[in-house]
Amino acid sequence: MDLFELGRQAQIEREAPLAARMRPRTLDEFVGQEHVVGPGRLLRRAIQADQISSLIFCGPPGTGKTTLARIIANTTNSRFVTLNAVLAGVAQLREVVAEAREQRSLYNKRTILFVDEVHRWNKAQQDAMLPWVENGTIIMIGATTENPWFSVNSALLSRSRVFQLVPLDEEALRHVAQAALEDPDRGYGGRGIRITPDALDHLVHVASGDARSLLNALELAIETTSPGEEGEVVVDLAVAEESIQQRAVLYDREGDYHFDIISAFIKSLRGSDPDAALYWLARMVHAGEDPRFLFRRMLIAASEDVGLADPNALVVVEAAAAAFERVGLPEGQFHLAEAALYLATTAKSNTAMGYFDALESVRSERDSDVPAHLRDASRDKKGFGHGEGYLYPHAYRDHWIEQQYLPDSLRGKVFYRPSDQGYERSIKQRVEWRREAQLAAALEEDSPASRS
Repeated sequence: MDLFELGRQAQIEREAPLAARMRPRTLDEFVGQEHVVGPGRLLRRAIQADQISSLIFCGPPGTGKTTLARIIANTTNSRFVTLNAVLAGVAQLREVVAEAREQRSLYNKRTILFVDEVHRWNKAQQDAMLPWVENGTIIMIGATTENPWFSVNSALLSRSRVFQLVPLDEEALRHVAQAALEDPDRGYGGRGIRITPDALDHLVHVASGDARSLLNALELAIETTSPGEEGEVVVDLAVAEESIQQRAVLYDREGDYHFDIISAFIKSLRGSDPDAALYWLARMVHAGEDPRFLFRRMLIAASEDVGLADPNALVVVEAAAAAFERVGLPEGQFHLAEAALYLATTAKSNTAMGYFDALESVRSERDSDVPAHLRDASRDKKGFGHGEGYLYPHAYRDHWIEQQYLPDSLRGKVFYRPSDQGYERSIKQRVEWRREAQLAAALEEDSPASRS
Protein backbone atom coordinates (compact mmCIF):
# COMPACT_ATOMS: atom_id res chain seq x y z
CA MET A 1 0.00 0.00 0.00
CA ASP A 2 1.56 3.36 -1.08
CA LEU A 3 1.30 6.73 0.69
CA PHE A 4 -1.57 7.87 -1.53
CA GLU A 5 -3.55 4.76 -0.69
CA LEU A 6 -2.82 5.24 3.01
CA GLY A 7 -4.06 8.82 2.76
CA ARG A 8 -7.25 7.77 1.02
CA GLN A 9 -7.85 5.06 3.62
CA ALA A 10 -7.38 7.56 6.45
CA GLN A 11 -9.82 9.98 4.79
CA ILE A 12 -12.42 7.22 4.39
CA GLU A 13 -12.11 6.35 8.08
CA ARG A 14 -12.48 10.01 9.10
CA GLU A 15 -15.58 10.46 6.94
CA ALA A 16 -17.18 7.15 7.90
CA PRO A 17 -20.52 7.26 9.74
CA LEU A 18 -20.34 7.54 13.52
CA ALA A 19 -21.55 3.95 13.95
CA ALA A 20 -18.59 2.73 11.87
CA ARG A 21 -16.06 5.00 13.61
CA MET A 22 -17.24 3.94 17.07
CA ARG A 23 -17.18 0.24 16.33
CA PRO A 24 -15.41 -1.45 19.30
CA ARG A 25 -11.90 -2.63 18.49
CA THR A 26 -11.27 -4.82 21.52
CA LEU A 27 -13.28 -6.98 23.89
CA ASP A 28 -12.82 -4.34 26.60
CA GLU A 29 -14.62 -1.79 24.40
CA PHE A 30 -17.41 -4.21 23.48
CA VAL A 31 -20.72 -3.45 25.23
CA GLY A 32 -23.43 -5.96 26.10
CA GLN A 33 -23.79 -9.67 25.29
CA GLU A 34 -22.33 -10.69 28.64
CA HIS A 35 -23.75 -14.18 28.16
CA VAL A 36 -21.48 -14.59 25.13
CA VAL A 37 -18.32 -12.57 25.80
CA GLY A 38 -18.52 -11.83 29.51
CA PRO A 39 -15.52 -12.63 31.76
CA GLY A 40 -14.77 -16.34 31.74
CA ARG A 41 -17.14 -17.14 28.88
CA LEU A 42 -16.04 -19.64 26.24
CA LEU A 43 -15.96 -17.22 23.30
CA ARG A 44 -13.99 -14.61 25.22
CA ARG A 45 -11.41 -17.22 26.27
CA ALA A 46 -11.16 -18.50 22.68
CA ILE A 47 -10.63 -15.00 21.26
CA GLN A 48 -8.02 -14.12 23.88
CA ALA A 49 -6.17 -17.39 23.26
CA ASP A 50 -6.49 -17.02 19.46
CA GLN A 51 -8.05 -20.47 19.30
CA ILE A 52 -11.11 -19.76 17.20
CA SER A 53 -13.08 -22.57 15.58
CA SER A 54 -15.85 -22.03 13.03
CA LEU A 55 -18.55 -19.79 14.51
CA ILE A 56 -21.99 -18.48 13.63
CA PHE A 57 -23.29 -15.30 15.21
CA CYS A 58 -27.05 -14.87 14.95
CA GLY A 59 -29.24 -12.07 16.23
CA PRO A 60 -31.07 -8.84 15.35
CA PRO A 61 -29.34 -5.93 13.57
CA GLY A 62 -27.10 -3.71 15.64
CA THR A 63 -26.27 -6.24 18.34
CA GLY A 64 -22.57 -6.71 17.55
CA LYS A 65 -22.24 -9.65 15.13
CA THR A 66 -19.93 -7.91 12.69
CA THR A 67 -18.17 -6.11 15.53
CA LEU A 68 -17.22 -9.41 17.18
CA ALA A 69 -15.82 -10.60 13.86
CA ARG A 70 -13.74 -7.40 13.59
CA ILE A 71 -12.45 -7.86 17.14
CA ILE A 72 -11.35 -11.37 16.21
CA ALA A 73 -9.64 -9.91 13.13
CA ASN A 74 -7.78 -7.43 15.34
CA THR A 75 -6.56 -10.07 17.81
CA THR A 76 -5.81 -13.13 15.69
CA ASN A 77 -2.52 -14.08 14.08
CA SER A 78 -4.44 -15.76 11.30
CA ARG A 79 -5.15 -14.21 7.93
CA PHE A 80 -8.59 -12.59 8.05
CA VAL A 81 -10.81 -12.28 4.95
CA THR A 82 -14.31 -10.82 4.66
CA LEU A 83 -17.05 -11.69 2.17
CA ASN A 84 -20.60 -10.39 1.99
CA ALA A 85 -22.95 -13.16 0.93
CA VAL A 86 -25.17 -10.66 -0.91
CA LEU A 87 -22.34 -9.61 -3.22
CA ALA A 88 -20.04 -12.65 -3.33
CA GLY A 89 -20.66 -16.08 -4.78
CA VAL A 90 -18.84 -19.33 -5.44
CA ALA A 91 -16.26 -17.69 -7.70
CA GLN A 92 -15.09 -15.33 -4.97
CA LEU A 93 -15.14 -18.19 -2.46
CA ARG A 94 -12.86 -20.24 -4.73
CA GLU A 95 -10.38 -17.35 -4.83
CA VAL A 96 -10.35 -17.17 -1.05
CA VAL A 97 -9.87 -20.93 -0.79
CA ALA A 98 -6.98 -20.89 -3.28
CA GLU A 99 -5.23 -18.14 -1.32
CA ALA A 100 -5.94 -19.95 1.97
CA ARG A 101 -4.40 -23.17 0.66
CA GLU A 102 -1.33 -21.25 -0.47
CA GLN A 103 -0.95 -19.49 2.88
CA ARG A 104 -1.29 -22.78 4.72
CA SER A 105 1.15 -24.59 2.42
CA LEU A 106 3.85 -21.91 2.30
CA TYR A 107 3.57 -20.22 5.69
CA ASN A 108 1.47 -22.66 7.78
CA LYS A 109 -0.94 -19.78 8.39
CA ARG A 110 -4.63 -20.23 8.99
CA THR A 111 -7.33 -18.23 7.19
CA ILE A 112 -10.43 -16.97 8.96
CA LEU A 113 -13.24 -16.16 6.55
CA PHE A 114 -15.99 -13.87 7.81
CA VAL A 115 -19.20 -14.29 5.78
CA ASP A 116 -21.65 -11.51 6.54
CA GLU A 117 -25.33 -12.39 5.98
CA VAL A 118 -24.39 -16.03 5.44
CA HIS A 119 -28.09 -16.97 5.20
CA ARG A 120 -28.12 -15.29 1.78
CA TRP A 121 -26.02 -18.08 0.32
CA ASN A 122 -28.05 -20.92 -1.13
CA LYS A 123 -27.40 -24.60 -0.43
CA ALA A 124 -24.94 -25.00 -3.31
CA GLN A 125 -22.90 -22.00 -2.20
CA GLN A 126 -22.78 -23.20 1.38
CA ASP A 127 -21.86 -26.70 0.22
CA ALA A 128 -18.92 -25.23 -1.73
CA MET A 129 -17.42 -24.00 1.54
CA LEU A 130 -18.04 -27.18 3.52
CA PRO A 131 -14.97 -29.28 2.44
CA TRP A 132 -12.55 -26.46 3.30
CA VAL A 133 -14.15 -25.86 6.68
CA GLU A 134 -14.05 -29.57 7.36
CA ASN A 135 -10.33 -30.00 6.58
CA GLY A 136 -9.33 -26.82 8.40
CA THR A 137 -8.22 -24.80 5.37
CA ILE A 138 -10.79 -22.17 6.36
CA ILE A 139 -12.19 -21.20 9.73
CA MET A 140 -15.59 -19.72 8.98
CA ILE A 141 -17.33 -17.01 10.98
CA GLY A 142 -20.85 -16.43 9.74
CA ALA A 143 -23.22 -13.64 10.73
CA THR A 144 -26.96 -13.86 10.20
CA THR A 145 -30.18 -12.22 11.35
CA GLU A 146 -32.02 -15.48 10.62
CA ASN A 147 -32.39 -18.66 12.61
CA PRO A 148 -29.27 -20.62 11.54
CA TRP A 149 -31.01 -23.94 12.14
CA PHE A 150 -33.27 -23.06 9.20
CA SER A 151 -31.03 -20.88 7.03
CA VAL A 152 -27.66 -22.68 7.29
CA ASN A 153 -26.94 -26.18 6.00
CA SER A 154 -27.03 -28.77 8.76
CA ALA A 155 -23.60 -30.10 7.73
CA LEU A 156 -22.04 -26.65 8.03
CA LEU A 157 -23.98 -25.99 11.22
CA SER A 158 -22.70 -29.18 12.83
CA ARG A 159 -19.12 -27.99 12.31
CA SER A 160 -19.73 -24.58 13.90
CA ARG A 161 -20.53 -23.20 17.32
CA VAL A 162 -23.61 -20.97 17.32
CA PHE A 163 -23.81 -17.88 19.53
CA GLN A 164 -27.08 -15.99 19.77
CA LEU A 165 -26.85 -12.24 20.33
CA VAL A 166 -29.78 -10.34 21.81
CA PRO A 167 -30.96 -6.69 21.58
CA LEU A 168 -28.96 -4.41 23.88
CA ASP A 169 -30.67 -3.21 27.03
CA GLU A 170 -31.09 0.50 27.75
CA GLU A 171 -28.10 0.63 30.09
CA ALA A 172 -25.83 -0.73 27.36
CA LEU A 173 -27.25 1.71 24.80
CA ARG A 174 -26.62 4.64 27.14
CA HIS A 175 -23.03 3.46 27.51
CA VAL A 176 -22.69 3.37 23.70
CA ALA A 177 -24.08 6.90 23.35
CA GLN A 178 -21.91 8.27 26.15
CA ALA A 179 -18.79 6.74 24.62
CA ALA A 180 -19.56 8.44 21.29
CA LEU A 181 -20.07 11.80 23.02
CA GLU A 182 -16.82 11.53 24.98
CA ASP A 183 -14.38 9.96 22.50
CA PRO A 184 -12.21 12.81 21.11
CA ASP A 185 -10.81 10.84 18.15
CA ARG A 186 -13.69 8.83 16.78
CA GLY A 187 -16.67 10.56 18.40
CA TYR A 188 -17.64 14.05 19.50
CA GLY A 189 -15.42 14.50 22.57
CA GLY A 190 -14.14 18.07 22.94
CA ARG A 191 -16.61 19.52 20.42
CA GLY A 192 -19.03 21.09 22.86
CA ILE A 193 -21.97 18.72 22.48
CA ARG A 194 -24.71 18.52 25.10
CA ILE A 195 -27.69 16.19 24.97
CA THR A 196 -30.58 16.69 27.37
CA PRO A 197 -31.66 13.72 29.52
CA ASP A 198 -35.10 13.46 27.89
CA ALA A 199 -33.53 13.54 24.42
CA LEU A 200 -31.16 10.71 25.34
CA ASP A 201 -34.07 8.79 26.86
CA HIS A 202 -35.96 9.12 23.59
CA LEU A 203 -33.05 8.01 21.42
CA VAL A 204 -32.33 5.01 23.64
CA HIS A 205 -35.97 3.96 23.83
CA VAL A 206 -36.72 4.28 20.13
CA ALA A 207 -33.46 2.55 19.10
CA SER A 208 -35.05 -0.62 20.51
CA GLY A 209 -31.85 -2.50 21.33
CA ASP A 210 -30.02 -1.52 18.10
CA ALA A 211 -26.74 0.27 18.78
CA ARG A 212 -26.27 1.18 15.11
CA SER A 213 -29.69 2.82 14.96
CA LEU A 214 -28.89 4.79 18.13
CA LEU A 215 -25.55 6.08 16.82
CA ASN A 216 -27.02 6.96 13.41
CA ALA A 217 -29.75 9.00 15.10
CA LEU A 218 -27.27 10.67 17.45
CA GLU A 219 -25.04 11.61 14.51
CA LEU A 220 -27.97 13.03 12.54
CA ALA A 221 -29.12 15.06 15.55
CA ILE A 222 -25.67 16.56 16.14
CA GLU A 223 -24.66 17.20 12.55
CA THR A 224 -27.94 18.95 11.68
CA THR A 225 -28.05 21.19 14.77
CA SER A 226 -26.36 24.57 14.62
CA PRO A 227 -24.23 25.68 17.56
CA GLY A 228 -25.66 28.28 19.91
CA GLU A 229 -24.12 31.66 20.70
CA GLU A 230 -21.52 30.05 22.92
CA GLY A 231 -20.63 27.44 20.28
CA GLU A 232 -22.37 24.59 22.06
CA VAL A 233 -24.56 22.13 20.14
CA VAL A 234 -27.59 21.27 22.25
CA VAL A 235 -29.63 18.20 21.32
CA ASP A 236 -33.01 18.54 23.00
CA LEU A 237 -36.09 16.34 22.84
CA ALA A 238 -37.48 18.07 19.75
CA VAL A 239 -34.26 17.43 17.82
CA ALA A 240 -34.10 13.83 19.05
CA GLU A 241 -37.68 13.18 17.96
CA GLU A 242 -36.89 14.47 14.48
CA SER A 243 -33.75 12.34 14.27
CA ILE A 244 -35.42 9.05 15.12
CA GLN A 245 -39.17 9.39 14.82
CA GLN A 246 -40.37 5.83 15.27
CA ARG A 247 -39.07 2.55 16.54
CA ALA A 248 -37.65 0.19 13.96
CA VAL A 249 -39.97 -2.82 13.97
CA LEU A 250 -38.01 -6.06 13.73
CA TYR A 251 -39.88 -7.96 11.07
CA ASP A 252 -38.98 -9.87 7.94
CA ARG A 253 -41.81 -11.34 5.92
CA GLU A 254 -39.68 -14.38 5.10
CA GLY A 255 -37.66 -14.68 8.28
CA ASP A 256 -37.81 -15.56 11.96
CA TYR A 257 -39.63 -12.44 13.11
CA HIS A 258 -42.43 -13.16 10.65
CA PHE A 259 -42.97 -16.65 12.02
CA ASP A 260 -42.48 -15.67 15.66
CA ILE A 261 -44.90 -12.74 15.56
CA ILE A 262 -47.63 -14.53 13.61
CA SER A 263 -47.26 -17.37 16.13
CA ALA A 264 -47.69 -14.89 19.00
CA PHE A 265 -50.78 -13.46 17.28
CA ILE A 266 -52.44 -16.85 16.76
CA LYS A 267 -51.65 -17.93 20.32
CA SER A 268 -53.11 -14.69 21.65
CA LEU A 269 -56.34 -15.34 19.73
CA ARG A 270 -56.42 -18.91 21.02
CA GLY A 271 -55.73 -17.71 24.54
CA SER A 272 -58.61 -15.19 24.41
CA ASP A 273 -56.40 -12.15 25.04
CA PRO A 274 -57.81 -9.31 22.89
CA ASP A 275 -55.14 -6.81 24.02
CA ALA A 276 -52.24 -9.03 22.96
CA ALA A 277 -54.05 -9.95 19.73
CA LEU A 278 -54.41 -6.26 18.79
CA TYR A 279 -50.76 -5.57 19.68
CA TRP A 280 -49.32 -8.35 17.51
CA LEU A 281 -51.77 -7.51 14.72
CA ALA A 282 -50.73 -3.85 14.80
CA ARG A 283 -47.06 -4.80 14.82
CA MET A 284 -47.47 -6.89 11.69
CA VAL A 285 -49.58 -4.34 9.84
CA HIS A 286 -47.14 -1.56 10.77
CA ALA A 287 -44.26 -3.65 9.40
CA GLY A 288 -46.03 -4.11 6.06
CA GLU A 289 -47.39 -7.64 6.40
CA ASP A 290 -49.92 -8.61 3.72
CA PRO A 291 -53.41 -8.24 5.28
CA ARG A 292 -54.66 -11.12 3.12
CA PHE A 293 -52.15 -13.38 4.86
CA LEU A 294 -53.53 -12.24 8.22
CA PHE A 295 -57.11 -12.94 7.15
CA ARG A 296 -56.09 -16.41 5.92
CA ARG A 297 -54.63 -17.19 9.33
CA MET A 298 -57.73 -15.90 11.09
CA LEU A 299 -59.95 -18.01 8.82
CA ILE A 300 -57.94 -21.03 9.93
CA ALA A 301 -58.25 -20.02 13.58
CA ALA A 302 -62.02 -19.60 13.19
CA SER A 303 -62.28 -23.33 12.51
CA GLU A 304 -59.24 -24.69 14.34
CA ASP A 305 -59.57 -22.80 17.63
CA VAL A 306 -63.19 -21.59 17.73
CA GLY A 307 -65.04 -24.18 15.70
CA LEU A 308 -68.55 -25.10 16.75
CA ALA A 309 -68.28 -23.24 20.04
CA ASP A 310 -69.24 -20.27 17.85
CA PRO A 311 -70.01 -21.21 14.22
CA ASN A 312 -70.57 -17.52 13.51
CA ALA A 313 -66.83 -16.83 13.91
CA LEU A 314 -66.09 -18.17 10.45
CA VAL A 315 -68.88 -16.01 9.02
CA VAL A 316 -67.55 -12.88 10.73
CA VAL A 317 -63.95 -13.38 9.57
CA GLU A 318 -65.03 -14.20 6.03
CA ALA A 319 -67.25 -11.11 5.94
CA ALA A 320 -64.40 -8.95 7.29
CA ALA A 321 -62.03 -10.35 4.64
CA ALA A 322 -64.57 -9.62 1.88
CA ALA A 323 -65.11 -6.09 3.24
CA PHE A 324 -61.37 -5.50 3.28
CA GLU A 325 -61.17 -6.40 -0.42
CA ARG A 326 -63.71 -3.66 -1.14
CA VAL A 327 -62.22 -1.04 1.17
CA GLY A 328 -58.46 -1.67 1.27
CA LEU A 329 -55.97 0.18 3.47
CA PRO A 330 -55.91 2.23 5.61
CA GLU A 331 -59.61 1.92 6.50
CA GLY A 332 -59.44 -1.86 6.11
CA GLN A 333 -57.56 -1.97 9.40
CA PHE A 334 -60.96 -1.73 11.09
CA HIS A 335 -61.95 -5.04 9.47
CA LEU A 336 -58.70 -6.69 10.55
CA ALA A 337 -59.25 -5.47 14.10
CA GLU A 338 -62.90 -6.54 14.20
CA ALA A 339 -62.08 -10.06 13.02
CA ALA A 340 -59.23 -10.37 15.53
CA LEU A 341 -61.35 -9.07 18.41
CA TYR A 342 -64.20 -11.43 17.59
CA LEU A 343 -61.89 -14.44 17.56
CA ALA A 344 -60.12 -13.35 20.75
CA THR A 345 -63.31 -12.80 22.75
CA THR A 346 -65.57 -15.64 21.64
CA ALA A 347 -65.88 -19.17 23.05
CA LYS A 348 -63.20 -21.65 21.98
CA SER A 349 -63.24 -25.26 20.88
CA ASN A 350 -60.67 -27.28 18.97
CA THR A 351 -62.90 -30.30 18.37
CA ALA A 352 -62.33 -30.01 14.62
CA MET A 353 -59.01 -31.72 15.44
CA GLY A 354 -61.06 -34.92 15.57
CA TYR A 355 -60.70 -34.97 11.81
CA PHE A 356 -57.00 -35.77 12.22
CA ASP A 357 -57.83 -38.67 14.50
CA ALA A 358 -60.04 -39.99 11.71
CA LEU A 359 -57.24 -39.36 9.20
CA GLU A 360 -54.79 -41.29 11.36
CA SER A 361 -57.28 -44.14 11.52
CA VAL A 362 -57.51 -44.14 7.73
CA ARG A 363 -53.73 -44.24 7.43
CA SER A 364 -53.04 -46.88 10.05
CA GLU A 365 -55.96 -49.29 9.76
CA ARG A 366 -56.98 -51.62 7.01
CA ASP A 367 -59.62 -50.24 4.64
CA SER A 368 -63.07 -51.27 5.80
CA ASP A 369 -65.97 -52.05 3.52
CA VAL A 370 -68.85 -49.62 3.34
CA PRO A 371 -71.82 -51.24 5.15
CA ALA A 372 -74.33 -52.62 2.66
CA HIS A 373 -77.17 -50.34 3.74
CA LEU A 374 -75.01 -47.25 3.11
CA ARG A 375 -73.93 -48.22 -0.40
CA ASP A 376 -75.29 -46.60 -3.55
CA ALA A 377 -78.64 -48.24 -4.34
CA SER A 378 -79.07 -46.53 -7.70
CA ARG A 379 -76.68 -48.93 -9.48
CA ASP A 380 -76.42 -52.27 -7.67
CA LYS A 381 -79.57 -52.64 -5.61
CA LYS A 382 -80.97 -55.56 -7.59
CA GLY A 383 -77.80 -57.55 -8.10
CA PHE A 384 -76.05 -57.02 -4.77
CA GLY A 385 -78.67 -55.61 -2.46
CA HIS A 386 -76.85 -52.33 -2.03
CA GLY A 387 -78.81 -49.86 0.06
CA GLU A 388 -81.11 -52.54 1.47
CA GLY A 389 -82.06 -51.87 5.07
CA TYR A 390 -81.21 -48.15 4.95
CA LEU A 391 -83.46 -46.10 7.23
CA TYR A 392 -84.31 -42.65 5.84
CA PRO A 393 -83.89 -40.28 8.86
CA HIS A 394 -86.47 -37.75 7.65
CA ALA A 395 -89.16 -40.41 7.82
CA TYR A 396 -88.78 -40.57 11.61
CA ARG A 397 -89.54 -38.27 14.49
CA ASP A 398 -86.90 -35.57 15.05
CA HIS A 399 -85.52 -36.57 11.63
CA TRP A 400 -83.24 -39.14 13.22
CA ILE A 401 -83.16 -42.91 13.74
CA GLU A 402 -80.65 -45.24 15.41
CA GLN A 403 -78.48 -46.51 12.58
CA GLN A 404 -74.87 -47.59 12.04
CA TYR A 405 -72.82 -45.32 9.77
CA LEU A 406 -69.24 -46.37 10.52
CA PRO A 407 -67.74 -49.55 9.05
CA ASP A 408 -68.19 -52.67 11.15
CA SER A 409 -64.54 -52.64 12.18
CA LEU A 410 -64.89 -49.12 13.59
CA ARG A 411 -68.29 -49.41 15.17
CA GLY A 412 -68.38 -47.39 18.39
CA LYS A 413 -65.21 -45.46 17.48
CA VAL A 414 -65.31 -41.82 18.60
CA PHE A 415 -63.52 -39.09 16.66
CA TYR A 416 -65.58 -36.01 17.52
CA ARG A 417 -65.63 -35.07 21.20
CA PRO A 418 -67.85 -32.02 21.63
CA SER A 419 -66.78 -29.47 24.18
CA ASP A 420 -69.09 -27.74 26.63
CA GLN A 421 -68.16 -24.29 25.30
CA GLY A 422 -70.68 -21.87 23.81
CA TYR A 423 -73.03 -23.22 21.19
CA GLU A 424 -71.25 -26.58 21.18
CA ARG A 425 -72.68 -27.32 24.62
CA SER A 426 -76.06 -28.00 23.05
CA ILE A 427 -74.44 -30.08 20.33
CA LYS A 428 -72.67 -32.17 22.97
CA GLN A 429 -75.91 -33.15 24.67
CA ARG A 430 -77.50 -34.16 21.38
CA VAL A 431 -74.48 -36.09 20.07
CA GLU A 432 -73.95 -38.00 23.31
CA TRP A 433 -77.62 -39.00 23.54
CA ARG A 434 -77.60 -40.25 19.94
CA ARG A 435 -74.39 -42.22 20.46
CA GLU A 436 -75.94 -43.98 23.43
CA ALA A 437 -79.01 -44.81 21.37
CA GLN A 438 -76.86 -46.14 18.53
CA LEU A 439 -74.82 -48.26 20.92
CA ALA A 440 -77.97 -49.66 22.56
CA ALA A 441 -79.43 -50.52 19.15
CA ALA A 442 -76.19 -52.24 18.11
CA LEU A 443 -76.08 -54.29 21.32
CA GLU A 444 -79.67 -55.32 20.84
CA GLU A 445 -78.95 -56.32 17.25
CA ASP A 446 -75.99 -58.44 18.40
CA SER A 447 -77.87 -60.13 21.25
CA PRO A 448 -78.75 -63.86 20.93
CA ALA A 449 -82.45 -63.04 21.17
CA SER A 450 -82.33 -60.82 18.08
CA ARG A 451 -80.51 -63.52 16.09
CA SER A 452 -82.91 -66.33 17.05
